[in-house]
Amino acid sequence: MPTLRPSGPLRRSSRRPARAVRPRILVIGDLVLDAVLVPSRPLERGTDVPGRVALRQGGSAANTARWLARLGARTTLVAAVGRDRIGRALVETIRTEGVTPRVARIAGHRSGRIGVLVTPDGERSFVADRGAADQLAPSHLRPAWFRGIDLLHLPAYSLLGEPLGLAGRAAIEAARAENALVSLDLASIAPLLARGRRAARALVAWVRADILFATEAESEALLGRYAVDDLLEFAPLAIVKRGAEGATVLLRSSAAGSERLKFEVATRPVTTEDSTGAGDAFDAGFLVAWLAARAAGRPVVSSLRRAAVAGHRTAIRHLTSARPELVLG
Repeated sequence: MPTLRPSGPLRRSSRRPARAVRPRILVIGDLVLDAVLVPSRPLERGTDVPGRVALRQGGSAANTARWLARLGARTTLVAAVGRDRIGRALVETIRTEGVTPRVARIAGHRSGRIGVLVTPDGERSFVADRGAADQLAPSHLRPAWFRGIDLLHLPAYSLLGEPLGLAGRAAIEAARAENALVSLDLASIAPLLARGRRAARALVAWVRADILFATEAESEALLGRYAVDDLLEFAPLAIVKRGAEGATVLLRSSAAGSERLKFEVATRPVTTEDSTGAGDAFDAGFLVAWLAARAAGRPVVSSLRRAAVAGHRTAIRHLTSARPELVLG
């Protein structure tokens, strides 16, 4: 196996002393209410079926931020909510998780709400009423929030819509000015491809992410073909999340992209009726472990394996731990 040297942004920064314990991570994106419906049997048109309905703190960005903080990262979430009871509850909930909320409260827009339908076979469908979540604007960002951060993380939602998409782009530029890494999760196929595959590819290419997270389906949708290796066109490090089947790690070397590494990391299967947020938890586990290994100067390949395992373990913790209801007060 050749010795791979990752491209510049993946090497340990010499700008400041390495932080081996508590990296500083800023997450920008959605903080919303999830209304989760879990019927105990297939839906029947025109009548009732038994099941569970839960109200929870949700949003891809907020889910990742919550797990980052639980794993010890100094985490800031930049988001927008409405000036309503739900918004207040969402901010208080994320604060109690150890996340520093930098949240704009938008007048005239109610806090975002996502309806999550989990069918008995485990498939999930979403109805998005994003509301105030899409109203985060570049003017809400403060330069001080980016000073000294190690990494900026965004779900692709944070680059879509207006003015949220403009805020996401401004955040990337601010993070780059601080010599911070940028990680991007493709998050969801339909919003990403709303303007077509060409526009989606141009957007992801513009980000120049140091770390790219995607599922198999999201990879195929972006690339237009089943060839996940080609995610390395967009980032020097890509992780393809395969759920119960594990993850694929892809790494491109600094030698003009001529050397590439690909390996699989397995996980143990977990029985669950609702996998919502597990991919966000994986991102958090991977990032904390990867940043710790990078700061310590550990070998790249072993560090990536450890990070992928950490991602799986965090996803399993998410799936097997109690997810409390949002207290509206």
